Amino acid sequence: MMMKKLFLFPLLLLLGFCVKGQSSVYLFSYFVDNGADGLHLAYSLDGLKWEPLHHGKSFLKPMIGKDKLMRDPSICLGPDGNFHLVWTTGWWDKSIGYSSSKDLMQWTAQKAIPVMEEESETKNAWAPEVFYDKAEQQYHIMWASTIPGRHLEVNTSASEKGLNHRMYSVTTRDFTVFSKTSLFFNPDFRVIDAAIFQKHNNEYMMFLKNENSNPPEKNIRFTVSKSLKNGFPTEVSKPITGNYWAEGPAPLLVGEYIYVYFDKYRDHQYGAVRSKDGVDWEDVSDQVSFPKGTRHGTAFKVDRAILENIWRASE
Repeated sequence: MMMKKLFLFPLLLLLGFCVKGQSSVYLFSYFVDNGADGLHLAYSLDGLKWEPLHHGKSFLKPMIGKDKLMRDPSICLGPDGNFHLVWTTGWWDKSIGYSSSKDLMQWTAQKAIPVMEEESETKNAWAPEVFYDKAEQQYHIMWASTIPGRHLEVNTSASEKGLNHRMYSVTTRDFTVFSKTSLFFNPDFRVIDAAIFQKHNNEYMMFLKNENSNPPEKNIRFTVSKSLKNGFPTEVSKPITGNYWAEGPAPLLVGEYIYVYFDKYRDHQYGAVRSKDGVDWEDVSDQVSFPKGTRHGTAFKVDRAILENIWRASE
């Protein structure tokens, strides 16, 4: 009986009853617990209800880094037809993890990208995000690092003392040759979890977490730019999330809405806000559902054939 229930909905989808004429679906990459289990994926047809794939099992086990973790998995589909994955490999590493796949099931050998090795005082390299910029025809990888004494100090809580994150980045066209690491976003507050979204009018929105802890902010905001080459203004929006602590913003276009999903990490829940114009935001956390234990990930659109192949391989 359980097997019948498990495969009933995918079967209906394959027969075309649920998404007649729908050629693409949405996927969400995430981790569970502390990240030692590796990469997890969920799917959705409407951007609201998300179901686990591969029976909730990991698609890729972490093999690199001091702690051998796979936290904050970020996936970007490139023009080369590959899904490019980056992730946090450990708490105090100066590198981030990388692998790629054609089908999200078979992955290339994992490698460490030593993004902060030249900065000897760097404490960490957390929550990398990868974004492909069509205008520049290259990938941008961004992450948060603390280099003691480098930036304007802000008040911190006892548990976060010594962490003063700013966003750094590299660019690449092939994930073999990378630009020199540079400071990407340097506001007057601790910042982490930056994710870029490109609107139809070619404006870029960057969603990010204000990480200040004393007094606590822990909310999602955004800033807008016409060009990645020129960077983003450090003047950011008011919080678009509510009276809860949020992290890991994941933007996704669903129909006429820009959705931003996020981890309500103190509440052990996932939430979302959405907007039609990128100005006025509606909290729809009570309308979304995610697999139990979902932690900080990214949302992206794929051809339905990708999802169908995963189902077939999981049977």
